[in-house]
Amino acid sequence: MEKSSFENRSLEVKKETRVVKPKKKKQKIKPVKTGKTRNETVREKEEQEEEKEEAAPSTENTTIINILTKKINNYAIQNDLSTEYCFLVDMSLPSGRNRFFIYDLKKNTVISSGLVSHGSCNETYLARPRFSNKASSGCSSLGKYKVGEFYKGKYGKSFRLYGLDDCNSNAYKRAVVIHGYDCVPDKEIYPRVLCNSFGCVMVSYNFFDKVSRIIGQSGKPIVLWIYQ
Repeated sequence: MEKSSFENRSLEVKKETRVVKPKKKKQKIKPVKTGKTRNETVREKEEQEEEKEEAAPSTENTTIINILTKKINNYAIQNDLSTEYCFLVDMSLPSGRNRFFIYDLKKNTVISSGLVSHGSCNETYLARPRFSNKASSGCSSLGKYKVGEFYKGKYGKSFRLYGLDDCNSNAYKRAVVIHGYDCVPDKEIYPRVLCNSFGCVMVSYNFFDKVSRIIGQSGKPIVLWIYQ
């Protein structure tokens, strides 16, 4: 049988040539060793900024605070009281705003602030404060106080207050003290209003702890001034 021309033809196999691209070397990324994650660091900075904003009094109150702290410093020098810290309570502010200021007299700055209740004056509820120095009035009293000894009373951890002016001279007899209570939150609630006390300087439990640390750091009794 005659072989076909196809069978006689030698097959030429063409080899494919592949273009091999050089492999890119992967850059090794060295992990940055930090004690905190990025999210933790960002959150910490946000919390610090929030604390600064909460601590800072409004612009219109800054002048009043500067005047009062100078008077407190002079009074403290004359009466052997603390020239490191003082406490200011601005009753002209709404109760839902931070109006208890912890003031560093050395650095001339507010270092912390918190909510504080005013007295109900024995009414069901009092949105705006009224003031009285009378026994059993249930009202807050304006004026300067000396922060006294720590004790555990009806409302738990407390600091006694001694009135230094005629308008609050009965504070000790009335058992007007600084104490914490669970109806006072840690953050501002304005435009909502805060619960009332029976004339005591009533703050949140966490803010009470801050106040306690400042009192513990002070070598001498601290002046608290309630004003309007």
